[in-house]
Amino acid sequence: MAKKNEIGIGLLGLGVVGSKIAGHLLQCIETLSLNLDGPMVLRRVLVRNMKIPRSISLPDGILTDDFSVVLNDPDIHIVVEVMGGEIPAADYLNQLLKKGKSVVTANKEVMAKHGPLLMAAAAHSGAELRFEASVGGGVPIVGPLQNDLLANEIISIRAIINGTTNFILTKMAKEKMEFTSALAEAQSLGYAEPDPTDDVEGIDAAYKIAILASLAFHTEVSPKNVYTEGITALQAEDFEFAHELGYEIKLLAIAERTQDGVQARVHPALVHRESMLAKVEGAYNAVEVYGDLAGPVVFHGLGAGPAPTTSSLIGDLLAVARSGEHPAPSRPRAKLPFKPMVDLETQYYLRVSIADQSGVLSQIAQVFGESDISIAAVTQKDVDNQQGTAQLVITTHPARESAMQTALKAIKEMSVLKKVHNLLRVETV
Repeated sequence: MAKKNEIGIGLLGLGVVGSKIAGHLLQCIETLSLNLDGPMVLRRVLVRNMKIPRSISLPDGILTDDFSVVLNDPDIHIVVEVMGGEIPAADYLNQLLKKGKSVVTANKEVMAKHGPLLMAAAAHSGAELRFEASVGGGVPIVGPLQNDLLANEIISIRAIINGTTNFILTKMAKEKMEFTSALAEAQSLGYAEPDPTDDVEGIDAAYKIAILASLAFHTEVSPKNVYTEGITALQAEDFEFAHELGYEIKLLAIAERTQDGVQARVHPALVHRESMLAKVEGAYNAVEVYGDLAGPVVFHGLGAGPAPTTSSLIGDLLAVARSGEHPAPSRPRAKLPFKPMVDLETQYYLRVSIADQSGVLSQIAQVFGESDISIAAVTQKDVDNQQGTAQLVITTHPARESAMQTALKAIKEMSVLKKVHNLLRVETV
């Protein structure tokens, strides 16, 4: 039986992050409850298998494998979800919110795909839905977009929001590692999952930029609206040549709003070595938000690991638990058109291997000219006299994506081409 004024907490999931949250709540409950109307009490923890040995000691009777026990407990007021994955998490959160229980989640996939549905359920029941930990780990960005920056019309977001890929790219850039070696180290340190697909293919970052773009532009941005490329094709040579040109390579998540609509994309990009984003290394994240009133505002911090995620989750939990707290304000949501990737205009970096013979450069220049693309520079690299090949690194002035793809298709059909290694975009803003 709950005591008067107790704030009952439910926890869905007891993995690495769930164990960190449970441990922190049990050890620091008195301190955490100081500014609340009553003490917080961890009442139930939902797990898939109750027989698995746990790294944390919990009070007797607190574990359950029955979601209905959490859902129907009248003394549970707030539920923290760290199960991960879309199913059954999305359904559980929807049921909890409809029941009037407030929810704190770190689930970027659920928020990216089902955010509007869950927000509607929260609004209807009067419960709160908070999801700061779904983007950026310990970097506070969701709250500022919902509150502190609300007076602004947000023009753009440029972000490094996947700690795993940023760690890998830092290793490739600083230590000249190949991708597979850098990935193996990330896995050994726990930054990358045994199946790293969501991270290295840009899927995780696409979920996160969809969430941020939806908040920033007050519209619904689905992950399917986000153009997505991963980092698996990058090679050590790309970092070497990028450095010679004055750039670093980062996996960027970008969302922009123009008069024509919203464009969201995730892909590796060259960023000038003096820019703030170029200096973000290891498992750190950074989000640059540009507002019409605030100008550029940068949020920076650890984006991977249980401790930063726990920081954001418990911060949200305390915000909900405080007396007089209300859901974050929202503005009317508008249906905005989406700009396709072919409409992007930017500079490009292209690395190819070609036959080392006279006339090749003029043939390539002709292809670019026919696509109305102006070449900024061409550098010949790594001549292989035995194979009769050479590498070319070509950079362009701003051009449309559609024109660049047309030119790339024509180059691939040239008899002198041996291989297209990489086409990367250059972010100059």
